Amino acid sequence: MKGFWTVLMLVFSNVFMTFAWYGHLKLQEMKISTGWPLILIILFSWGIAFFEYCLTVPANRIGFIDNGGPFNLMQLKVIQEVISLTIFTVIVTFLFKGQALQWNHLAAFVCLVLAVFFVFLK
Repeated sequence: MKGFWTVLMLVFSNVFMTFAWYGHLKLQEMKISTGWPLILIILFSWGIAFFEYCLTVPANRIGFIDNGGPFNLMQLKVIQEVISLTIFTVIVTFLFKGQALQWNHLAAFVCLVLAVFFVFLK
């Protein structure tokens, strides 16, 4: 069950992080933040990233093998990277029109899935 909660919290944390890193670009595209100074953009992003940390840190603590979780550090990191790129792709595909998914993106995802496979190999 700890593995499930770890992955679920990492999924939600990556939604927040994707919006923290790239949401300001959507606001700019929508002409909402075009006049904002860079420091305000940074503070806006930090405000969103706070919630990412509120989920990522507990997810890693719960999921870490030394705390009774099922994952070692390498596994946690690879899982997080795959979730991060998956969430990023979904959000970008739906929010940023003109950012089409290409064959090479799919090939990269296959490589990431293989990375997960290999990191769990004994």
